[in-house]
Amino acid sequence: MPERTDWEAKARGIIRGEMAKQNISYSQLVEKLQSIDVQEDERNLRNKVSRGKFTAAFLLQCLAALGMEHLSFG
Repeated sequence: MPERTDWEAKARGIIRGEMAKQNISYSQLVEKLQSIDVQEDERNLRNKVSRGKFTAAFLLQCLAALGMEHLSFG
């Protein structure tokens, strides 16, 4: 299995960090994604985030569903 790159780990960390900050579960994120017309089931969502391999569009969809308005890179 290929190793996760630093960028994949950062992308994964952004989603997981925001979920933790808001105390949002994967099932709740699925509901939030559905509210913006993005269809994911909990299992696929969990796998995508865990692997850290997803498109930039998916990252933006998750951030929008979580209500993030600002993202800073450090």
